[in-house]
Amino acid sequence: MKKLYGFLVLMFFSSYGAVAQGNLSGRVVQADKPLEFASVYLPELGKGTMTDSAGYFLLDDLLPGTYRVEVSMMGYRKSVEDWTIPSKEELVISLNPLDTSLEEVVVSGTLQEVSRSNSPVPIEVYKDGFFKANPTPSIFESLQTINGVRPQINCNICNTGDIHINGLEGPYTMVLIDGMPIVSGLATVYGLTGIPQSLIDRIEVVKGPASTLYGSEAVGGLINIITKSAELAPIVSVDAFGTSWGEVNLDLGLKTKIGERVHSMTGVNIFQYDNPIDNNEDGMTDVTLSKRISLFQKFRVDRKNRKEFNVALRYLYEDRWGGEMNWTPEFRGGVEIYGESIYTSRWELFGNYELPTIENLNFQFSANGHNQNSVYGDMLYLGDQKIAFGQLTWTKSLGNHQLLSGLAYRYTYYDDNTPATASAGLDQNLPSEIHLPGAFVQDEIQVGKNKSLLLGARVDYNSVHGPIFSPRANFKVSSSDQSLIFRLSAGNGFRVANVFTEDHAALTGARDVIFEEELQPERSWNTNANLVKKFYTNSGAFLSLDASAFYTYFTNRIIPDYETNPNQIIYANLDGHSVSQGVSLTTNFALPSGLEGNIGATFLDVTLTEEGITERQILAERFSGVWNIAYSFSRIGLKIDYTGNVYGPMRLPLLGELDPRPEYSPWFSIQNIQATKVIGKRWEIYGGVKNLLNFLPPANSIARAFDPFDRGVDFAEDGSVIPTPGNPNALTFDPSYMFAPNQGIRGFLGARFTILD
Repeated sequence: MKKLYGFLVLMFFSSYGAVAQGNLSGRVVQADKPLEFASVYLPELGKGTMTDSAGYFLLDDLLPGTYRVEVSMMGYRKSVEDWTIPSKEELVISLNPLDTSLEEVVVSGTLQEVSRSNSPVPIEVYKDGFFKANPTPSIFESLQTINGVRPQINCNICNTGDIHINGLEGPYTMVLIDGMPIVSGLATVYGLTGIPQSLIDRIEVVKGPASTLYGSEAVGGLINIITKSAELAPIVSVDAFGTSWGEVNLDLGLKTKIGERVHSMTGVNIFQYDNPIDNNEDGMTDVTLSKRISLFQKFRVDRKNRKEFNVALRYLYEDRWGGEMNWTPEFRGGVEIYGESIYTSRWELFGNYELPTIENLNFQFSANGHNQNSVYGDMLYLGDQKIAFGQLTWTKSLGNHQLLSGLAYRYTYYDDNTPATASAGLDQNLPSEIHLPGAFVQDEIQVGKNKSLLLGARVDYNSVHGPIFSPRANFKVSSSDQSLIFRLSAGNGFRVANVFTEDHAALTGARDVIFEEELQPERSWNTNANLVKKFYTNSGAFLSLDASAFYTYFTNRIIPDYETNPNQIIYANLDGHSVSQGVSLTTNFALPSGLEGNIGATFLDVTLTEEGITERQILAERFSGVWNIAYSFSRIGLKIDYTGNVYGPMRLPLLGELDPRPEYSPWFSIQNIQATKVIGKRWEIYGGVKNLLNFLPPANSIARAFDPFDRGVDFAEDGSVIPTPGNPNALTFDPSYMFAPNQGIRGFLGARFTILD
């Protein structure tokens, strides 16, 4: 018995000793690549080690239990995970870089895939996570926290708007979808809504002229919305949220496979807001009511030669209205109750096909149709636009030269019921048809190991205005580790204007539209200097500074004159010049604690000079600031996002010398906060508050909102307004005194569901 007892005691201590000597082993990687010299630390025991060249680590002689494992490495986000010993599995930890921009693939600057750090053109990239920090029902609103980019609402009643880049109005900004000029012309006012955000991979922003590659409209810059690959998209993605104002938005994405070779991606966006609100008590809706549906379908074909072929389609229908609170569709187009009602029907087709040749030949194509039926009070606007585009490019590497050349053709058909398509002296309608063939060439020269020079030129032949030539040059130099990058660019831009498709103020019912002359194409010369510096600390923090200085000089600029006659909008080419200049600074940071974000500021000076007189451009701020700050509580799967913007005073369109409203807007800020909770691997619940400070523009932003048909206004023979006892300030009904959203503080709550594979 004693021998048996002694044997059992020996076995017990032997087992205890074996358990006491448990091991923690594993591997640290980044995108499946091993990370050497990563620190693995157990804070409860004060014990740690480093990974070897294959990313492996080992901590032995550990008691059974659950330990907090902290893994860190300079330049990467810290990982914290609870792990139980003993375990039959190997611990594999994947670290994410603090700065992911170095190897981000971009295409907008050169029409070729290149890492962002190697691009001679400065390009800003915003991934889908950036837009999740402040969920919105449209791309238009999502851009409000990008430095130097401002969504401008141009109408107090119908809430249509455009995108300003560095103080230049929306017509100077080209918006692309997958590199195709889909959102242009008539769609610059109504086409930025309804793109399912769950299907967006990233948005690339180029500030400054890009006419050499993209032609007309890319004078101020471009925004390229790049959708996810049909092969790599989630199997199912659902994102739905609602606000305390009654707004409801749904994004749905679905990936399928047709046969063995066709990958399909389907997207649906539905938005509805049907709750008239008049908090400022001017008798008009504060925010436009809207019902919208957008359907998106993308196909990618696996070809035997591994060449690219994809095609996408989108259809959008929207019914929006704003106006007097008692307006109903029965009053549409009448003179009893004022309302602005817009029916928009739009289709798009675009794709990419690599030719099955030895040479790198690529054909891109797009087509879209935009039909609009609108009333602005009793003014009817019927617009029909069709655009077809095709572009064939050839790329070739020759030594240190990367050559790109291309042939492009764009056909634009536009018809409406306004003077824009009326023939002089003839009682008939003549739709506008513009043929725009073009050719371009680009040579990216690797001057040295860390230097490159990009030279490009484009020639277009406009069937109305003749040949237009656009050259450009870009130079880039960087340090060997890419922590310091300097870029310098100069180029020429041009734009052929179509006033009625671009300037919504031309359609608001109170003003007549006057053309003083045949409008000539605008020309611009631009130079831009960009400096990027990245810092990494031994504690694992990351900081980058991105500074730019820009200068653009315009001739023949088309400026709407709201001030000569308050009852007219007068269009003419500027007999002088216009200048947009300024500096911007954006800083990105990430700390091991979980704090990360970006803060940006832009100082602008946009002026018009005519007959020796220089004045500030209307609705161009001198200062703007944006921020996106987040803190992650990794242990509980909670993230807090604080986003916002701030704008300095802008000169506003007054209705004459007697207009009592301020000539300049006040400083204002729109701020938002959101909390996001991750539940498992598929669910996210989020909610927060928008417009925390409850900022609203003045209640009298709409002049004479009580008299939208100007029944109480007296006009002189020349069309000017006569001051009367009932109208001492000589005002007319006008909703163009607009500089900020008229939507106050509101809460929101939403959920996301995703199945990746």
